[in-house]
Amino acid sequence: MRFKGKVFKYGDNVDTDVIIPARYLNSSDPEELATHCMEDLDSSFTERVEKGDIIVAGKNFGSGSSREHAPLAIKTAGISCVIAESFARIFYRNAINIGLPILISKEAAVNIEEGTCLEVDLEQGTIKDLDHNQTYTAEPFPEFMQEIIKAGGLIEKIKGEVGR
Repeated sequence: MRFKGKVFKYGDNVDTDVIIPARYLNSSDPEELATHCMEDLDSSFTERVEKGDIIVAGKNFGSGSSREHAPLAIKTAGISCVIAESFARIFYRNAINIGLPILISKEAAVNIEEGTCLEVDLEQGTIKDLDHNQTYTAEPFPEFMQEIIKAGGLIEKIKGEVGR
């Protein structure tokens, strides 16, 4: 799977409360959640994000509560992939479960700038900074995780297997 988009850059410890503020958790509608994605950290995010864009962040992205709403809001807002130096374990698991690709790459997280155009290859674990002609590596997903992402999440993968 390949993705191409512009970068939204954030720092360390972006927690689930700024990804999707708790005041919106009374909704489980992905489209509604997406309209409030990153609202408390970046008030113009939903106005600027385009389908396929990519979030690049520092350490401990997705820390805080275990709400699945956070990766769901990111994915539904149009983000194709999140790259970070590290992820909170529960966010990592929730992202895979809902089919949001995430990659760990310290070098990419440190060096990639806001607005840069990236091309990401999940199968190879490569991140190409097209504006600066740089390539970074991340550990590629194991095949079973790639299958979950391609299916659109764990539930969709299971539905597909049951339907066969």
